[in-house]
Amino acid sequence: MKLIFLHKSFSVMLSILVLCSTMSITVEKHFCGGTLVDVALFSEAKGCGMEMTSESQMKKPCCKNEVEIIQGQDELKVTPFQGLDLEQQLFVFSFTYSYLERFENRQDNSAFIEYPPPLIVRQLYKLDEAYLI
Repeated sequence: MKLIFLHKSFSVMLSILVLCSTMSITVEKHFCGGTLVDVALFSEAKGCGMEMTSESQMKKPCCKNEVEIIQGQDELKVTPFQGLDLEQQLFVFSFTYSYLERFENRQDNSAFIEYPPPLIVRQLYKLDEAYLI
């Protein structure tokens, strides 16, 4: 059960990692007089309203927009397992599986955990003097 949960959680994390690394992000910032007024992701930043007044037609405008584009990957890299043939992939998988199985905590008698062993009153092999040799 733990191995299935671990496998599913790694699959979800890796798919989110692939999604985030291939996605491009656009961050738009609107500055008015050197002060940051608005920040928007994936859309245009809202202005402060100063662009439409007559003050904005002066020689030096007080507002400016900055656009940062963070490019994602266009191509995904080749996995190391694609260069291996079937026998090598089988070896790597079986080695990893057997290595991880060593650390898994198992209890073979899980059905008898709630029942304690019987109390030993006398040691019968000593009473009958029957020893296994």
